[in-house]
Amino acid sequence: MSSESPARPTLLYSLYCGVSALIAPFAWRKVAGKLRDYGVPEDRVRERLGHASLPRPAGQLIWFHAASVGESLSVLTLIKRMGEQAPDAEFLITSGTPTSAELIAKRMPPRCRHQFPPLDTAAAVDRFLAHWRPDLGVFVESELWPQMLVRARKMGCPLVLLNARLSDRSVEGWQKRPDTARFILDQFDLLVTQNAKTASNLQAMGAKPERVRPGSNLKAVSAPLPVDQGSLEKLRGNIGERPVWIASSTHEGEEETVLEAHKALLRQHPDLCLLLAPRHPERGDAVEALVIGADLSCARRSKGVMPGTATQVYLADTLGEVGTWYALSPLVFLGGSLREIGGHNPFEPMQAGAAVISGAGHYNFAETYSELTSLGAAAEVRSAAELTDQVANWLKQPKVFQAACEAARQFISRQSDQLDETVDALLALLPQDGDRDGNH
Repeated sequence: MSSESPARPTLLYSLYCGVSALIAPFAWRKVAGKLRDYGVPEDRVRERLGHASLPRPAGQLIWFHAASVGESLSVLTLIKRMGEQAPDAEFLITSGTPTSAELIAKRMPPRCRHQFPPLDTAAAVDRFLAHWRPDLGVFVESELWPQMLVRARKMGCPLVLLNARLSDRSVEGWQKRPDTARFILDQFDLLVTQNAKTASNLQAMGAKPERVRPGSNLKAVSAPLPVDQGSLEKLRGNIGERPVWIASSTHEGEEETVLEAHKALLRQHPDLCLLLAPRHPERGDAVEALVIGADLSCARRSKGVMPGTATQVYLADTLGEVGTWYALSPLVFLGGSLREIGGHNPFEPMQAGAAVISGAGHYNFAETYSELTSLGAAAEVRSAAELTDQVANWLKQPKVFQAACEAARQFISRQSDQLDETVDALLALLPQDGDRDGNH
């Protein structure tokens, strides 16, 4: 841990602290209401005020804070790897959404527990820190809660910003407040970024260059999505030897393009089956209407219907089964990208051995897709005609397609090597006995 004292608090930070105290009752009412509406028990709702619902374990505790589902799940593989390297370490994950809490509970590594994070007020944060006394705090992506950071650092806890990713808009905003940006970034002993661009952005915002290091995207090394072998075998039995392509995580306004491409593909491959998995399964009725409107036959997963030998579209409008679909076919179009939505995580299909087709609106993963397309592991399309051509190309040329899948596998393998370097860097920050100035 750095022995340098951090930059001094700014007027803006002091104002933030004052305002957060004033609005705390309203913020509490809002977050508590959301958790209660979801059916979260009252003792767990009170975690947002810093009241722990679990005891602190003995020994060194490494605390990970993540925003929601994607960020939370992305750290589980890292925690598992850290736990293997440090068999005495204990882990705490905080995340704000009930969905993330549920999913983490199902996939939690050993010696790990979940809590909802305290509101970013002095009282809630102090209560949380007094109970948990973390030995290392790891904040994932862009979770910069000022009081949480400043107060944890003040009690002697080394801090890491991991998998850092900042939007251009966010960088512009911070650069208008350079002293406060420097003060907040100075709380971190280490900033590990997803890519080189974020590394240079953080330095431009005032982060000390020796504390910044480019790393891999944690989502690239998450455990593969679960596969239901029973459902997979049944599906394979029903579809038979027919070729299948998948359109996953599609949004409103994208299915029309996908269905237009599928109709064109059917003229070349009359037995082709499309497995269509909308990002939001509750849109099932609307998507089914589009399929029928396109004059295509449809079987719908949520109604318990399996595809037959002549089903042209299998509408997979359910939650939590995407891993099974990726195991069915490695030819995947990933939605959220034909419109300016930002794209979705390409690593999930790639971990299942798939090559990925994306639209151009994948700005949340722009640097990743740039590398993937240059390696031949992904392809970019802008229209139904281009989507048709890309799927047809991979169907007609199996050797070209296999090369794309292999490029994707090699990319994932390289990310895993970088994960080990990140584990070593984090464990090196854990205080040795006597390093915490009597805080324990």
